[in-house]
Amino acid sequence: MTQTIEAIYQNGIFKPLNPVSEEITEGEKVKLVVEIEGVNPILKLAENFYEGLSEEDIDEIEKIALDRSNFFGDRKP
Repeated sequence: MTQTIEAIYQNGIFKPLNPVSEEITEGEKVKLVVEIEGVNPILKLAENFYEGLSEEDIDEIEKIALDRSNFFGDRKP
């Protein structure tokens, strides 16, 4: 049987957010596959990209990225 059970990890213990199915008995051994929610892989990559850059460098990169006239190089706004 496979079931998805949302839980929070606190003090070394996984605590279900909702009641667990009665098909799982007290003390029964189960296998957990952990999928961490809330960490967007794209945002994590962006965070790594900016790591080690100065505020000035970050400002310059964001200025270029937000200036749509530079997207295609030779096009004029």
